[in-house]
Amino acid sequence: MAFMNIDMLIDGILDSYERYGGINRVEAENFPNRQNVISVLHDLQCLIFPGFREEEEIRPTNIRYVTGTKVNNVIALLTKEIQKTCFYTVQQKRGSADNVKESHCFKLAEQVAIALIEELPEIKRKIMLDVRTLLDGDPAANSQEEIILSYPGIEAILVYRIAHFLYKNGIPVIPRIMSEYVHGRTGIDINPGAQIGEHFFIDHGTGIVIGETSIIGNNVKIYQGVTLGALSVKKEMMNKKRHPTIEDDVTIYAGATILGGETVIGRGCVIGGNTWVTRSIAPGTTLTQDRV
Repeated sequence: MAFMNIDMLIDGILDSYERYGGINRVEAENFPNRQNVISVLHDLQCLIFPGFREEEEIRPTNIRYVTGTKVNNVIALLTKEIQKTCFYTVQQKRGSADNVKESHCFKLAEQVAIALIEELPEIKRKIMLDVRTLLDGDPAANSQEEIILSYPGIEAILVYRIAHFLYKNGIPVIPRIMSEYVHGRTGIDINPGAQIGEHFFIDHGTGIVIGETSIIGNNVKIYQGVTLGALSVKKEMMNKKRHPTIEDDVTIYAGATILGGETVIGRGCVIGGNTWVTRSIAPGTTLTQDRV
């Protein structure tokens, strides 16, 4: 009787696959594997900061070998995952997998994986500017190494810069897996579609939300609990500018909420804590809660 009940339970689960679809059986073979994407992300972090994720004995005699091993791992695994996500996307659009191997997505996978490796020195340059900005602006920071190894804001920015490159190159799903993984680790939610300049400063970080169409200039400081969000979450706003623009040299203090695709915070503004902003603010303005 117990075996019959288990068979019935199994039948119910299998039936749910047929009824409700989603990531199952055939689709599962052609959808990116979350753990593989996270593994790629870990290797990318280690290529930028050797020893960041795992203990590695790096010496002049083995650094080329260690680096080469990770580069080859990233290219092989990321190519595979990009192929799967593009394959799945084409299936969804066409309703079948016919001629998918001839699609531009399938051929693009290895090119994008290699291009990301080529981009790593530039990502390293940008993240070191972010680290330096934190070191110069945070009196609690004692060294670059401390910031790299322990500050959640830097980890979130680093993953954003990796995911944003893939996003810009038209890769679906994988950038969001990366950004949501680090969101879970740090409490910082940066959509990979956001455009963020150099010398970006996140302090504390918990509860920060930066929406997909946000534009952030250079030398911007953001503290915990800040939201750069949309005034409307209606589906028809998809592919439209929904989130604010933050110009250069702006400081946004804890708990501030800035909403709307037409909202521009002008250069040099200071936005005080717990303010609610839905209109543009002129450059050089200091905005506090009692003035909103």
